[in-house]
Amino acid sequence: MWFFARDPVRDFPFELSPDPPEGGPPGPWVLHRGRKKATGSPVSIFVYDVKPGAEEQTQVAKAAFKRLKTLRHPNILAYIDGLETDKCLHVVTEAVTPLGIYLKERAEAGGLKDLELSWGLHQIVKALSFLVNDCSLIHNNVCMAAVFVDRAGEWKLGGLDYMYSAQGNGGGPPQKGVPELEQYDPPELADGSGRAVREKWSADMWRLGCLIWEVFNGPLPRAAALRNPGKIPKSLVPHYCELVGANPKVRPNPARFLQNCRAPGGFMNNRFVETNLFLEEIQIKEPAEKQKFFQELSKSLDSFPEDFCRHKVLPQLLTAFEFGNAGAVVLTPLFKVGKFLNAEEYQQKIIPVVVKMFSSTDRAMRIRLLQQMEQFIQYLDEPTVNTQIFPHVVHGFLDTNPAIREQTVKSMLLLAPKLNEANLNVELMKHFARLQAKDEQGPIRCNTTVCLGKIGSYLSASTRHRVLTSAFSRATKDPFAPSRVAGVLGFAATHNLYSMNDCAHKILPVLCGLTVDPEKSVRDQAFKAIRSFLSKLESVSEDPTQLAEVEKDVHAASSPGMGGAAASWAGWAVTGVSSLTSKLIRAHPAAAPAETNVPQRPPPEGLPAPAPAVVPATSTTSGHWETQEEGTDTAEDSSVADRWDDEDWGSLEQEAESVLAQQEDWSTGGRASRAGQTSNLDPKSESDWSSWEAEGSWEQGWQEPSPPEPPPEGTRLASEYNWGGSEPSDKGDPFAAVSSRRETSAQPRPDSWGDDNWEGLETESRQGKAELARKKREERRREMEAKRAEKKAAKGPMKLGTRKLD
Repeated sequence: MWFFARDPVRDFPFELSPDPPEGGPPGPWVLHRGRKKATGSPVSIFVYDVKPGAEEQTQVAKAAFKRLKTLRHPNILAYIDGLETDKCLHVVTEAVTPLGIYLKERAEAGGLKDLELSWGLHQIVKALSFLVNDCSLIHNNVCMAAVFVDRAGEWKLGGLDYMYSAQGNGGGPPQKGVPELEQYDPPELADGSGRAVREKWSADMWRLGCLIWEVFNGPLPRAAALRNPGKIPKSLVPHYCELVGANPKVRPNPARFLQNCRAPGGFMNNRFVETNLFLEEIQIKEPAEKQKFFQELSKSLDSFPEDFCRHKVLPQLLTAFEFGNAGAVVLTPLFKVGKFLNAEEYQQKIIPVVVKMFSSTDRAMRIRLLQQMEQFIQYLDEPTVNTQIFPHVVHGFLDTNPAIREQTVKSMLLLAPKLNEANLNVELMKHFARLQAKDEQGPIRCNTTVCLGKIGSYLSASTRHRVLTSAFSRATKDPFAPSRVAGVLGFAATHNLYSMNDCAHKILPVLCGLTVDPEKSVRDQAFKAIRSFLSKLESVSEDPTQLAEVEKDVHAASSPGMGGAAASWAGWAVTGVSSLTSKLIRAHPAAAPAETNVPQRPPPEGLPAPAPAVVPATSTTSGHWETQEEGTDTAEDSSVADRWDDEDWGSLEQEAESVLAQQEDWSTGGRASRAGQTSNLDPKSESDWSSWEAEGSWEQGWQEPSPPEPPPEGTRLASEYNWGGSEPSDKGDPFAAVSSRRETSAQPRPDSWGDDNWEGLETESRQGKAELARKKREERRREMEAKRAEKKAAKGPMKLGTRKLD
């Protein structure tokens, strides 16, 4: 019977790379790149080939194999696996590069920073301290060839071939027999007796001084070169001189050397070293310490090496979020580190965390995700956005915190290109309709209008026809002046999406009404838009053959390319209104709804006053939206552009800030001013705003009313004018039309657009009525119970043994 022996090298779970070896420490070992057969993960393999007649070298190699296998320390080369046969020794470690090769590669790329060198030397000294103070071992081979660098830039101490015990067990130090290594021996070993050595660490600290010299100055030519520090930093020179002193007794212990270098002003006293030390002990840190660390980490990441951020900081951030409940504080450093990853790594490491974060109910995490969405939106695919992210994001539209509602609106600019038909044309439009009509924050209503104009090109043709005209028309009736400007610019920016019929019958009548707006900025934009639409209509009138070319985008399918025209005008509200909203939130955190707090616009100039009582022009009441014409005229005239697509929103931001500056208090001043200006209320603005849809279809609502008779001399009552109703009012009270409209059963829903039937909103309205009826029944029940309790208390308690008298 034949027995066949299997080759252990072939069965070894690691294989050598076909690339040539990288070299290794002077001696018997040769360093190869390799990989694990099962996973393909990279490793380093040290190979020693047993040669006949080299028994001493073989014993040294086997001793190094044993030392590396038994010694475990973060700063010592990590052992993974090994193979020992009669022909060779294989030692598998983490993937590393010899320090000499690493420094040469980095020098070609610009060189290492002192931050990296300080942490690398810190690691080597810490490994020596572990060997000398904790294990009583002398390394006996500290030099450039014994140090390796992993993919994170961490320095590891290797070269354990000539290690021996400091207690004298197992004999003295082994003979090296390699001239390249013997030049690092201290001078006291020249006599060969070793009697001059006073401390067990003295020889290794001398060799550490040689290593420091080589790191900053290159290969050491001879021992006499140590007298000249060369490029060694000044903060390190005093401590370096202690290491290479002739007296071995004054050479410091590795632990004391670290302490000296970590002193204030020391070479190793910097933010990079402190960050690494904290990361090494992060598992035992208190939650408050972790929170503070992650908050300050993002400021320092820009100065840290890229490899360190990718391979050391990123795993700690992911672990802290997954298991440490770090929360929103890890987002900023996480996305900053994510910039160093390629698309595949980002998908594997960052995106799963982001998707999980969106499902969190933590408001701080939600708002930070929305604020930084532009950093990761490009890595999200459409199925992930529609099924795992958008359903959570839409809850922000209903949040009670205005900042979250605002950031949710802004995020739609980034999410809209990836939304499907149902989410974009139905769900999102429903929330936009509610925000534009009901939100109490004027800047949020303005942002909703601007965002709608920006994403209009992504909507389907039917949705564009149904929504855009109604939404922008509603914006022109908003009491917040920047919202009215946004409505005008929204019409202009999406001019290519309207038919000529719509421009003439729907858009121009709305814009003409704004030519008498009390705000000059609104009037200026209205006049510019009217001129633009009129020129478009006139060109088609002169040459009817242009109609097909002009209306080519009206019925076209949604196209991302059509949104480029709105980019310039949408920029202000997306990037600048956050400061405006934050001012409102900080100054008035408990503001009442806009319907009760925001006063109505004053009647346009040139129209008769609705009541004889006139407020003097010099008196300004808190909560009024009037602005000083002199200030706004100067600001607006300087920013007029020739084309509406290139409109500068900087002037609008100034306008919004000037409007806000004149409001002292939304919660109290609004009501006071509203009560004080009752006689100044404009019935037209109130009736048109509350009954935008009460006039039926577009064809019915835009019928030209019969021209009124020329007014007689003096002031006429507001009731004599037709403010948008089908019939003129006969009542003398200027508010009769308003109150009667509010009491009619045909009052429209303010959170719907145009003539379309929004089923979701009707359901919500019915639910609101049912909830109101339930509350009334509940109040009635409590009243009845209270009455019964009062009757029972009036009679008093009945006594036992007594008979109730008739």
